[in-house]
Amino acid sequence: MATEQTTRRRRDTPRKGDLREQAILRTTEELLERDGVEPMTVEAIAKGAGISRGSLYFYFGSKQEVLTALVARTLDALTRDATVFPDDETTPPHQAIEHAVDRTADMWRRHGPVMRTAVDYAAVIPEIGDLWTATVATFTKVMTGVLVRAGIPEGDGPTEAAALAHTLCWMTERAFYQAASQPVPDLTRAITTCTEIWFRVIGHRSGTSSGG
Repeated sequence: MATEQTTRRRRDTPRKGDLREQAILRTTEELLERDGVEPMTVEAIAKGAGISRGSLYFYFGSKQEVLTALVARTLDALTRDATVFPDDETTPPHQAIEHAVDRTADMWRRHGPVMRTAVDYAAVIPEIGDLWTATVATFTKVMTGVLVRAGIPEGDGPTEAAALAHTLCWMTERAFYQAASQPVPDLTRAITTCTEIWFRVIGHRSGTSSGG
């Protein structure tokens, strides 16, 4: 029994390489917030992570690969946080919408530089573009189900659930990007407006709109 517990503890403990990779990604996000993408160098990332440049190349082949990994980690967390509750068929549509919008806004607040980098470099770094497109596609699929539960006709027509969800998800993405890109980011207005538009589509009257 003791051997099984010891093995489990070892398996659950992050490997040294995992800790270094986390340090690399953490440093990259800090540099993104402070300097942006272009001034950032592999040397600066390695120094901030407390490793040599050669050690960094053991984990990532270039600055581009580091950025892609950071975007992937952030979007994976966003997808898990914002779509599980709405994807539950027992969740009322208006609550699903509020949750998805609020959780997405929270990710923009906490990881704005990473999210903006994902948008800005989606057309420059194909891997980031694929990650961003796949994330919006996941949201679109989940929110299509929400709209169908709200009574929007299911189908591929331009006024049916899939098309509406697709456009509304991209609208929400653009609204948060613009809000987060201001000199003093304030997502409260974007949250309220996007939620209201979603509500009007499903015919739901908002009471006190959520914000923060």
